[in-house]
Amino acid sequence: MKDRASKTSGTNGTSKTSGTNGTSESHTAKTGASGMDIVRNIERLIPLFNRMKWKMAAVGIGVGLVSGLLVVLYRLGIERCTEFARWMYGRIRLNPWLIAPWTFAALAIGLLIFWMIRKEPMASGSGIPQTEGVALNGLRMRWQTILPARFVGGLLCAMFGLSLGREGPSIQIGASGAQFLSHRLRGKRREDVQEHYVVTAGAAAGLSAAFSAPLSGMMFALEGVHRNFSPVILMGATAASLTADFVSKYCFGLRPVLDFGAIAQLPLGEYVWLIPLGLLAGLVGSLMNRSLLGFQTLYGKLPAWSRPLIALAIALPVGIWLPDALGGGSNLINMAEHASRGLGVLCILFVVKILFTSTSFGAGSPGGIFMPILAVGSLGGGICGVVAEQWFGLDHDSVAVFAVCMMTGVLAASVKTPITSILLAVEMSGTLTHMLPVAAVVFVAMLVSDVLHTRPIYDALLERYMRGQKLDTKLPNAIGNGVMEMPLEMGSAADGKRICDVEWPAGCMVIGLRRGDREIVPRRDMMLRGGDYLFVLFSGEEERAVRQGMHRLCDMEP
Repeated sequence: MKDRASKTSGTNGTSKTSGTNGTSESHTAKTGASGMDIVRNIERLIPLFNRMKWKMAAVGIGVGLVSGLLVVLYRLGIERCTEFARWMYGRIRLNPWLIAPWTFAALAIGLLIFWMIRKEPMASGSGIPQTEGVALNGLRMRWQTILPARFVGGLLCAMFGLSLGREGPSIQIGASGAQFLSHRLRGKRREDVQEHYVVTAGAAAGLSAAFSAPLSGMMFALEGVHRNFSPVILMGATAASLTADFVSKYCFGLRPVLDFGAIAQLPLGEYVWLIPLGLLAGLVGSLMNRSLLGFQTLYGKLPAWSRPLIALAIALPVGIWLPDALGGGSNLINMAEHASRGLGVLCILFVVKILFTSTSFGAGSPGGIFMPILAVGSLGGGICGVVAEQWFGLDHDSVAVFAVCMMTGVLAASVKTPITSILLAVEMSGTLTHMLPVAAVVFVAMLVSDVLHTRPIYDALLERYMRGQKLDTKLPNAIGNGVMEMPLEMGSAADGKRICDVEWPAGCMVIGLRRGDREIVPRRDMMLRGGDYLFVLFSGEEERAVRQGMHRLCDMEP
């Protein structure tokens, strides 16, 4: 009995103990199971396409923080170095003997810039064409070398006052910061097709932080980098732009870089001026492109080591006699807006800024052309406004409107990003009242640019870069199998055809289709429509060829 009792007791004790553990384990299992059930339920409620959107939005916040901080540091450095350049040339003007030490410093800095560009070619020039190449053509970008080369090279060029902007490099810095974050999140799987989306979000964050203009940043990601409208890219770019704008405003305040303040509205009776203003903007934008590419061609005939030295040598007389032309040109935009200088000075600065920007950029110096293009356009608008005021009785308050309109038109004619250009003008002026005259000038300028067969400047620069580096876009890529999202534009080659009738690129397969809010498993005989979003499975070795082939099928020919 005792043994039985003991046995029973042991059984009970064991049962009690094991019951306690069992309860704990079963509770943990239930908790884990319930957690998994919640995740599964969320995944059932949110379709695959929308899950990708919200994933990109979450990643975009991180991209905005990292890229925004990097661009803010770069922006601070460029501003300080440009101020130093103006101070230095002022001292040289008063003390000509300082030319000798300046010459030795320019020689050393020029050779250092040449060495950095040779080691990291992607850090030369603007940075926007290279970023487009990463997003569209699958070019490889190494953030480990691009970031130091961009920072050091950009600061050195700014110290000598070269006519280069910080916006293009800021976009590549933002994209490099996004790539860094993508690599950290992905661990050992360093390459993935979604990295293109993250890089695009970083580019948007870069422009947003550089200008304190989030709308322009997110639109540039769609219009200037990725070249199509995608809800997935839009979510990531929007989150990254807004976050980077918060970082920028926290450091620099609430005003955008080009704050035009309160600008009087253009009277309706003076809207007739918008047509000649648009025609001139288109001509100036085309002239700017041809000058930039022409000087780059001329520099190409010289030894590579001598190019930065020539650009720095040209900066000396400009800095001594026309210090207003130094740097990106935000001061020139303010000057043109208020017409604070005479007509002759504005004309001289207009010509010098075009030539000085072309000589600075053509040498391959690490710096952009976004701000110099805006400066040239605003000077052109200021000249037109002063002429109309002096000869035709235009109200003085309308000169600022002319400067904003022509600045936006020149940028659109050169870069071929009309929506981004319009939004940039809206964000700088802080009001929607000028959208109509700005848009009118932009579209007239775009028409003139197209009639003159002017290529988008960044497309031409990307083509030259790839040709100069002997890059073969058909080389095998390190990306494994993946899925890309491709919007189908109305009027494209695949629009209105059945899936089985389209000659899809080798190495890919259409595995999904989104039409409106519905996700459809495509059939061979399904008719494609403009506005569809295709999900394409591809092999990593064919990623570049597949991407280019899909763009030919899904993009409307210009």
